[in-house]
Amino acid sequence: MANLVYKRLSTEQQSTARQNLVLDEAGIEDPVVFEEDPGTSSRLHPLQRPKFRELLTYARPGDTVHISEMFRLVRGTGHILDVPDVLHREQLALRIHDGAFSAMDLTARHPRTGKLLSTVKFMVQTLAAAGELQRDLQRELTYDGLRAAEAKGHKGGRRPAVTAAKTDAVRTAYREGRSIAALARDHGVSRGAIRTAVADLMPERTATEENASAPELPVTLDMPGKVADFLRAADLEPAGRAALDQGATVRRGQGYTLRVTAVPAVHRQLLDRCQPLDGGQGVPAVPAQRKARREYENRVSTLALTEP
Repeated sequence: MANLVYKRLSTEQQSTARQNLVLDEAGIEDPVVFEEDPGTSSRLHPLQRPKFRELLTYARPGDTVHISEMFRLVRGTGHILDVPDVLHREQLALRIHDGAFSAMDLTARHPRTGKLLSTVKFMVQTLAAAGELQRDLQRELTYDGLRAAEAKGHKGGRRPAVTAAKTDAVRTAYREGRSIAALARDHGVSRGAIRTAVADLMPERTATEENASAPELPVTLDMPGKVADFLRAADLEPAGRAALDQGATVRRGQGYTLRVTAVPAVHRQLLDRCQPLDGGQGVPAVPAQRKARREYENRVSTLALTEP
């Protein structure tokens, strides 16, 4: 009986770190991994995705399919009912290790009719509809935010690259001593686009020189209250302790978050310091604390995508 692990990312900028963490904690023996190419759309039906089709071809009756959470595999209610049908027909078990579906057997059938249990079907449809509502609300909020930014004169999206027609002029100006920042302003592109255009003309710089020329700027992140409570009792570096002490408390129902402003390096130090909340080394993990640490980890991980 084989253990088949399925992974999927929605964008090329994401990583499988969170999925790996959940699946590693599950202690799956001898996993056979099927990972979709980065950016495989969730709109594509699971049965049309290359790696999931490869998984089904590889699978044999009695094998178990493992995923970190249900929405790595399916999104809409149509998808979410089609997949259990196929798995049941192929005599495959499905194990979901995190999220709303983790306590459910989605392949459970009525012993006499062989059809999907009505209670399972109802719960699956309800949870899937709730997931779709959440994503729709997120899209609406994002759209409203973009419109508000446009009203203030800000334009969203990635800044354009240097066009082929302007590349020679940019390179000539750079040779004559024009700075990258000035060239970016002149041509209405990012500094990264200018660096790409003149990459072979730039003198090699050490990592120390790179860091010295681009100091880190403070970033404000919301730290879950359970993480903040743990860190307040921990032995921290002076910078981390100061960031916590200066954080602003924001009440969230019965709990709270701590709005912490610090440079990315300090956020990463605080994230490393609360590693024990994940358990290990004989110390059991408390689900609520582990979930809180993952939320903070997701927020800190976004800093790498926004740094120049």
